[in-house]
Amino acid sequence: MGRAVPPNYADQETLTAALRAHWARQHHNPDRLEELHRAVKVRGRHLALPLADYVPLDSFKKSNDAWIRGALDLGAEAVTRALDGAGLRPTDVDHLVFVTVTGLATPSIDARLVNRLGMRRDVRRLPVFGLGCVAGASGLARVFDLLRGAPDEVAVLLSVELCSLTLQREDLSVANAVASGIFGDGAAAVVLGGAGRPAGPGAAGPRVVATRAAFYPDTEWVMGWDFVDTGFQVVLSAQVPQIARENIGRDVDDFLSSCGLRRSDVRHWVAHTGGPKVLEAFQAALDLPPGALDLSWRSLEDVGNLSSASVLFVLGDLLDSGAARPGDLGLLVAMGPGFCAEMVLLQW
Repeated sequence: MGRAVPPNYADQETLTAALRAHWARQHHNPDRLEELHRAVKVRGRHLALPLADYVPLDSFKKSNDAWIRGALDLGAEAVTRALDGAGLRPTDVDHLVFVTVTGLATPSIDARLVNRLGMRRDVRRLPVFGLGCVAGASGLARVFDLLRGAPDEVAVLLSVELCSLTLQREDLSVANAVASGIFGDGAAAVVLGGAGRPAGPGAAGPRVVATRAAFYPDTEWVMGWDFVDTGFQVVLSAQVPQIARENIGRDVDDFLSSCGLRRSDVRHWVAHTGGPKVLEAFQAALDLPPGALDLSWRSLEDVGNLSSASVLFVLGDLLDSGAARPGDLGLLVAMGPGFCAEMVLLQW
Protein backbone atom coordinates (compact mmCIF):
# COMPACT_ATOMS: atom_id res chain seq x y z
CA MET A 1 0.00 0.00 0.00
CA GLY A 2 1.03 3.57 -0.61
CA ARG A 3 -1.02 6.61 0.34
CA ALA A 4 -0.50 10.31 -0.28
CA VAL A 5 -2.40 13.46 0.70
CA PRO A 6 -1.71 17.07 -0.32
CA PRO A 7 0.17 19.18 2.22
CA ASN A 8 -2.68 21.70 2.45
CA TYR A 9 -4.97 20.85 5.37
CA ALA A 10 -7.94 22.78 6.68
CA ASP A 11 -10.19 21.95 9.61
CA GLN A 12 -13.92 21.76 9.03
CA GLU A 13 -14.64 25.05 10.77
CA THR A 14 -12.28 26.92 8.45
CA LEU A 15 -13.78 25.35 5.33
CA THR A 16 -17.33 25.97 6.48
CA ALA A 17 -16.55 29.61 7.23
CA ALA A 18 -15.04 30.14 3.77
CA LEU A 19 -18.04 28.63 2.02
CA ARG A 20 -20.45 30.47 4.31
CA ALA A 21 -18.85 33.79 3.40
CA HIS A 22 -19.13 33.01 -0.32
CA TRP A 23 -22.66 31.63 -0.34
CA ALA A 24 -24.10 34.21 2.05
CA ARG A 25 -23.76 36.75 -0.77
CA GLN A 26 -26.25 34.67 -2.76
CA HIS A 27 -28.80 34.52 0.06
CA HIS A 28 -27.88 30.99 0.94
CA ASN A 29 -28.96 29.87 4.42
CA PRO A 30 -25.62 29.83 6.30
CA ASP A 31 -27.07 28.09 9.34
CA ARG A 32 -28.23 25.20 7.16
CA LEU A 33 -24.73 24.92 5.66
CA GLU A 34 -23.15 24.65 9.10
CA GLU A 35 -25.75 22.09 10.14
CA LEU A 36 -24.98 19.91 7.11
CA HIS A 37 -21.22 20.20 7.61
CA ARG A 38 -21.49 19.19 11.28
CA ALA A 39 -23.70 16.23 10.41
CA VAL A 40 -21.09 14.54 8.20
CA LYS A 41 -18.70 14.25 11.22
CA VAL A 42 -15.58 15.25 9.30
CA ARG A 43 -12.97 17.11 11.39
CA GLY A 44 -10.90 18.37 8.46
CA ARG A 45 -9.62 17.61 4.98
CA HIS A 46 -6.53 17.79 2.82
CA LEU A 47 -6.89 20.05 -0.21
CA ALA A 48 -5.12 19.92 -3.56
CA LEU A 49 -4.37 23.67 -3.30
CA PRO A 50 -3.98 26.28 -0.57
CA LEU A 51 -7.42 27.65 0.23
CA ALA A 52 -6.76 31.05 -1.35
CA ASP A 53 -5.75 29.45 -4.66
CA TYR A 54 -9.30 28.21 -5.28
CA VAL A 55 -10.61 31.76 -5.78
CA PRO A 56 -9.17 32.19 -9.32
CA LEU A 57 -10.54 28.83 -10.50
CA ASP A 58 -13.51 30.30 -12.34
CA SER A 59 -13.63 27.82 -15.25
CA PHE A 60 -13.55 24.10 -15.81
CA LYS A 61 -10.26 24.41 -17.69
CA LYS A 62 -8.52 26.09 -14.77
CA SER A 63 -9.84 23.54 -12.29
CA ASN A 64 -9.01 20.58 -14.50
CA ASP A 65 -5.51 21.86 -15.23
CA ALA A 66 -4.95 22.06 -11.48
CA TRP A 67 -6.33 18.51 -11.20
CA ILE A 68 -3.83 17.18 -13.76
CA ARG A 69 -0.90 18.75 -11.92
CA GLY A 70 -2.07 17.55 -8.53
CA ALA A 71 -3.07 14.06 -9.69
CA LEU A 72 0.33 13.51 -11.27
CA ASP A 73 2.25 14.58 -8.16
CA LEU A 74 0.09 12.66 -5.69
CA GLY A 75 -0.13 9.62 -7.96
CA ALA A 76 3.64 9.44 -8.32
CA GLU A 77 4.05 9.72 -4.55
CA ALA A 78 1.51 6.98 -3.80
CA VAL A 79 2.89 4.54 -6.41
CA THR A 80 6.47 5.13 -5.30
CA ARG A 81 5.56 4.46 -1.66
CA ALA A 82 3.69 1.29 -2.59
CA LEU A 83 6.52 -0.08 -4.73
CA ASP A 84 9.14 0.80 -2.11
CA GLY A 85 7.09 -0.99 0.52
CA ALA A 86 6.87 -4.08 -1.67
CA GLY A 87 10.60 -4.03 -2.43
CA LEU A 88 9.92 -3.47 -6.15
CA ARG A 89 10.99 -0.99 -8.82
CA PRO A 90 8.86 0.76 -11.45
CA THR A 91 10.37 -1.54 -14.07
CA ASP A 92 8.86 -4.55 -12.24
CA VAL A 93 5.30 -3.38 -13.00
CA ASP A 94 3.47 -5.26 -15.76
CA HIS A 95 0.01 -3.64 -15.36
CA LEU A 96 -0.97 -0.13 -14.25
CA VAL A 97 -4.66 0.43 -13.56
CA PHE A 98 -5.74 4.00 -12.83
CA VAL A 99 -9.16 4.98 -11.43
CA THR A 100 -10.64 8.42 -10.85
CA VAL A 101 -13.87 10.37 -11.15
CA THR A 102 -12.71 13.92 -10.37
CA GLY A 103 -10.77 15.01 -13.46
CA LEU A 104 -10.01 14.35 -17.12
CA ALA A 105 -6.73 13.92 -18.98
CA THR A 106 -5.65 12.54 -22.34
CA PRO A 107 -2.94 11.25 -22.29
CA SER A 108 -4.23 9.86 -19.01
CA ILE A 109 -2.44 10.22 -15.67
CA ASP A 110 -1.15 6.65 -15.89
CA ALA A 111 0.58 7.42 -19.21
CA ARG A 112 2.26 10.45 -17.68
CA LEU A 113 3.37 8.32 -14.72
CA VAL A 114 5.02 5.79 -17.05
CA ASN A 115 7.28 8.61 -18.21
CA ARG A 116 7.77 10.19 -14.81
CA LEU A 117 8.55 6.98 -12.91
CA GLY A 118 10.48 5.23 -15.66
CA MET A 119 8.26 2.20 -16.17
CA ARG A 120 8.87 -0.26 -18.99
CA ARG A 121 7.71 0.51 -22.52
CA ASP A 122 5.59 -2.66 -22.55
CA VAL A 123 3.66 -1.90 -19.34
CA ARG A 124 -0.06 -2.44 -19.93
CA ARG A 125 -2.21 0.52 -18.88
CA LEU A 126 -5.90 0.66 -18.06
CA PRO A 127 -7.37 4.08 -17.17
CA VAL A 128 -10.92 3.86 -15.77
CA PHE A 129 -13.21 6.88 -15.33
CA GLY A 130 -16.72 7.10 -13.92
CA LEU A 131 -17.04 4.38 -11.27
CA GLY A 132 -16.91 6.95 -8.49
CA CYS A 133 -16.76 5.81 -4.89
CA VAL A 134 -16.90 2.11 -5.81
CA ALA A 135 -13.76 2.25 -7.99
CA GLY A 136 -11.30 1.40 -5.22
CA ALA A 137 -13.06 -1.90 -4.62
CA SER A 138 -13.88 -2.58 -8.26
CA GLY A 139 -10.31 -1.69 -9.23
CA LEU A 140 -8.99 -4.34 -6.85
CA ALA A 141 -11.43 -6.83 -8.31
CA ARG A 142 -10.43 -6.08 -11.90
CA VAL A 143 -6.73 -6.32 -11.05
CA PHE A 144 -7.44 -9.70 -9.47
CA ASP A 145 -9.07 -10.75 -12.74
CA LEU A 146 -6.04 -9.55 -14.72
CA LEU A 147 -3.58 -11.44 -12.56
CA ARG A 148 -5.52 -14.68 -12.73
CA GLY A 149 -4.63 -14.65 -16.41
CA ALA A 150 -1.05 -13.53 -15.71
CA PRO A 151 -0.05 -15.27 -12.46
CA ASP A 152 3.65 -14.41 -12.73
CA GLU A 153 3.12 -10.67 -13.15
CA VAL A 154 2.80 -7.55 -10.99
CA ALA A 155 0.01 -4.98 -11.11
CA VAL A 156 -0.44 -1.58 -9.52
CA LEU A 157 -3.85 -0.09 -8.84
CA LEU A 158 -3.79 3.68 -8.42
CA SER A 159 -6.69 5.84 -7.28
CA VAL A 160 -6.39 9.64 -7.29
CA GLU A 161 -9.33 11.79 -6.27
CA LEU A 162 -9.11 15.58 -5.92
CA CYS A 163 -12.72 16.22 -5.01
CA SER A 164 -12.15 19.82 -3.92
CA LEU A 165 -11.45 20.81 -7.53
CA THR A 166 -14.95 19.77 -8.61
CA LEU A 167 -16.82 22.13 -6.26
CA GLN A 168 -19.50 24.17 -8.04
CA ARG A 169 -19.40 27.50 -6.25
CA GLU A 170 -22.67 28.76 -7.71
CA ASP A 171 -24.67 25.58 -6.95
CA LEU A 172 -26.85 26.22 -3.88
CA SER A 173 -28.38 22.73 -3.77
CA VAL A 174 -28.39 20.58 -0.64
CA ALA A 175 -26.41 17.92 -2.53
CA ASN A 176 -23.61 20.40 -3.27
CA ALA A 177 -23.64 21.68 0.30
CA VAL A 178 -23.23 18.13 1.61
CA ALA A 179 -20.50 17.36 -0.94
CA SER A 180 -18.64 20.53 0.07
CA GLY A 181 -18.58 19.26 3.64
CA ILE A 182 -17.61 15.63 3.21
CA PHE A 183 -15.28 15.10 0.23
CA GLY A 184 -11.51 15.45 0.50
CA ASP A 185 -8.41 14.87 -1.60
CA GLY A 186 -5.94 11.99 -1.65
CA ALA A 187 -4.34 9.13 -3.57
CA ALA A 188 -3.82 5.45 -2.82
CA ALA A 189 -1.85 2.76 -4.65
CA VAL A 190 -1.89 -0.99 -4.13
CA VAL A 191 0.72 -3.41 -5.46
CA LEU A 192 -0.52 -6.94 -6.20
CA GLY A 193 1.40 -9.96 -7.42
CA GLY A 194 -0.04 -12.93 -9.27
CA ALA A 195 -0.42 -16.24 -7.48
CA GLY A 196 2.54 -17.71 -9.37
CA ARG A 197 4.93 -15.00 -8.28
CA PRO A 198 6.95 -15.50 -5.07
CA ALA A 199 6.05 -12.93 -2.46
CA GLY A 200 8.71 -10.31 -1.82
CA PRO A 201 9.97 -9.23 1.61
CA GLY A 202 7.47 -6.38 1.74
CA ALA A 203 4.44 -8.53 0.87
CA ALA A 204 2.82 -8.51 4.31
CA GLY A 205 -0.71 -7.93 3.10
CA PRO A 206 -3.55 -10.36 2.42
CA ARG A 207 -4.35 -12.26 -0.73
CA VAL A 208 -7.52 -11.70 -2.72
CA VAL A 209 -9.68 -14.82 -2.47
CA ALA A 210 -12.75 -13.86 -4.50
CA THR A 211 -14.76 -10.87 -5.70
CA ARG A 212 -18.41 -10.09 -6.41
CA ALA A 213 -20.21 -7.21 -8.14
CA ALA A 214 -23.84 -6.24 -7.57
CA PHE A 215 -25.70 -3.85 -9.88
CA TYR A 216 -29.04 -2.28 -8.90
CA PRO A 217 -31.20 -1.69 -11.99
CA ASP A 218 -32.80 1.67 -12.68
CA THR A 219 -30.87 3.58 -10.01
CA GLU A 220 -28.75 5.80 -12.25
CA TRP A 221 -30.34 8.86 -10.65
CA VAL A 222 -28.92 8.10 -7.21
CA MET A 223 -25.34 9.34 -7.60
CA GLY A 224 -23.02 10.76 -10.22
CA TRP A 225 -22.25 13.96 -12.11
CA ASP A 226 -24.18 16.31 -14.31
CA PHE A 227 -21.64 17.84 -16.70
CA VAL A 228 -22.21 21.59 -16.92
CA ASP A 229 -20.24 24.48 -18.45
CA THR A 230 -18.25 24.91 -15.24
CA GLY A 231 -17.42 21.21 -14.84
CA PHE A 232 -18.72 18.50 -12.53
CA GLN A 233 -22.04 19.15 -10.77
CA VAL A 234 -22.75 16.57 -8.09
CA VAL A 235 -25.79 14.29 -8.16
CA LEU A 236 -26.32 12.85 -4.69
CA SER A 237 -29.64 11.44 -3.53
CA ALA A 238 -30.68 11.31 0.09
CA GLN A 239 -31.84 7.74 -0.61
CA VAL A 240 -28.28 6.32 -0.81
CA PRO A 241 -28.34 5.03 2.81
CA GLN A 242 -31.75 3.43 2.25
CA ILE A 243 -30.55 1.63 -0.87
CA ALA A 244 -27.49 0.42 1.03
CA ARG A 245 -29.61 -0.79 3.91
CA GLU A 246 -32.02 -2.64 1.62
CA ASN A 247 -29.40 -4.41 -0.48
CA ILE A 248 -25.98 -4.81 1.08
CA GLY A 249 -26.91 -7.47 3.65
CA ARG A 250 -28.41 -9.77 1.02
CA ASP A 251 -25.54 -9.24 -1.41
CA VAL A 252 -22.83 -9.85 1.20
CA ASP A 253 -24.58 -13.01 2.39
CA ASP A 254 -24.94 -14.32 -1.16
CA PHE A 255 -21.27 -13.63 -1.87
CA LEU A 256 -20.02 -15.22 1.34
CA SER A 257 -22.30 -18.22 0.86
CA SER A 258 -20.81 -18.82 -2.58
CA CYS A 259 -17.43 -19.07 -0.81
CA GLY A 260 -18.76 -21.43 1.87
CA LEU A 261 -18.72 -18.67 4.50
CA ARG A 262 -20.98 -16.65 6.78
CA ARG A 263 -20.72 -13.14 8.17
CA SER A 264 -19.41 -14.51 11.45
CA ASP A 265 -16.36 -15.88 9.59
CA VAL A 266 -15.27 -12.35 8.64
CA ARG A 267 -13.02 -10.75 11.24
CA HIS A 268 -12.14 -7.48 9.48
CA TRP A 269 -14.61 -5.18 7.72
CA VAL A 270 -13.20 -2.58 5.32
CA ALA A 271 -16.08 -0.29 4.34
CA HIS A 272 -16.10 2.78 2.11
CA THR A 273 -16.47 5.96 4.13
CA GLY A 274 -19.58 7.15 2.35
CA GLY A 275 -20.76 9.24 5.29
CA PRO A 276 -22.36 8.66 8.70
CA LYS A 277 -25.71 7.49 7.36
CA VAL A 278 -24.06 5.08 4.90
CA LEU A 279 -21.82 3.59 7.60
CA GLU A 280 -24.82 3.28 9.91
CA ALA A 281 -26.70 1.53 7.11
CA PHE A 282 -23.81 -0.93 6.64
CA GLN A 283 -23.69 -1.56 10.39
CA ALA A 284 -27.42 -2.22 10.63
CA ALA A 285 -27.86 -4.21 7.41
CA LEU A 286 -24.93 -6.52 8.22
CA ASP A 287 -25.75 -6.68 11.96
CA LEU A 288 -22.10 -6.01 12.76
CA PRO A 289 -20.76 -6.00 16.32
CA PRO A 290 -19.85 -2.67 17.94
CA GLY A 291 -16.51 -1.39 16.71
CA ALA A 292 -16.48 -3.42 13.49
CA LEU A 293 -16.34 -0.25 11.37
CA ASP A 294 -14.14 1.84 13.66
CA LEU A 295 -11.40 2.21 11.04
CA SER A 296 -13.89 3.55 8.51
CA TRP A 297 -15.36 6.00 11.02
CA ARG A 298 -11.87 7.22 11.97
CA SER A 299 -10.86 7.69 8.33
CA LEU A 300 -14.04 9.67 7.62
CA GLU A 301 -13.32 11.96 10.56
CA ASP A 302 -9.65 12.44 9.72
CA VAL A 303 -9.64 12.95 5.93
CA GLY A 304 -13.26 12.90 4.78
CA ASN A 305 -14.71 10.87 1.94
CA LEU A 306 -11.99 10.43 -0.71
CA SER A 307 -14.32 8.80 -3.24
CA SER A 308 -12.60 5.74 -4.76
CA ALA A 309 -9.47 6.15 -2.61
CA SER A 310 -11.42 5.96 0.67
CA VAL A 311 -11.76 2.20 0.95
CA LEU A 312 -8.07 1.82 0.07
CA PHE A 313 -7.14 4.28 2.83
CA VAL A 314 -9.14 2.17 5.29
CA LEU A 315 -7.40 -0.98 4.03
CA GLY A 316 -4.06 0.77 4.56
CA ASP A 317 -5.07 1.67 8.11
CA LEU A 318 -5.91 -1.97 8.76
CA LEU A 319 -2.53 -3.09 7.45
CA ASP A 320 -0.77 -0.45 9.57
CA SER A 321 -2.64 -1.54 12.70
CA GLY A 322 -1.18 -5.05 12.62
CA ALA A 323 -4.53 -6.36 13.85
CA ALA A 324 -4.87 -9.03 11.15
CA ARG A 325 -3.37 -12.44 11.87
CA PRO A 326 -2.55 -15.32 9.52
CA GLY A 327 -5.77 -17.02 8.46
CA ASP A 328 -7.99 -14.02 9.20
CA LEU A 329 -10.67 -13.14 6.66
CA GLY A 330 -11.59 -9.60 5.69
CA LEU A 331 -14.30 -8.17 3.48
CA LEU A 332 -13.75 -4.95 1.58
CA VAL A 333 -16.98 -3.38 0.36
CA ALA A 334 -17.92 -0.15 -1.42
CA MET A 335 -20.89 1.31 -3.27
CA GLY A 336 -21.06 3.91 -6.02
CA PRO A 337 -22.71 5.27 -9.16
CA GLY A 338 -24.75 2.85 -11.17
CA PHE A 339 -25.99 2.32 -8.41
CA CYS A 340 -23.86 -0.68 -7.48
CA ALA A 341 -21.70 -2.46 -4.93
CA GLU A 342 -18.41 -4.30 -5.16
CA MET A 343 -17.04 -6.79 -2.63
CA VAL A 344 -13.54 -8.23 -2.27
CA LEU A 345 -12.80 -11.15 0.05
CA LEU A 346 -9.32 -11.06 1.61
CA GLN A 347 -7.34 -13.59 3.62
CA TRP A 348 -4.13 -13.07 5.54
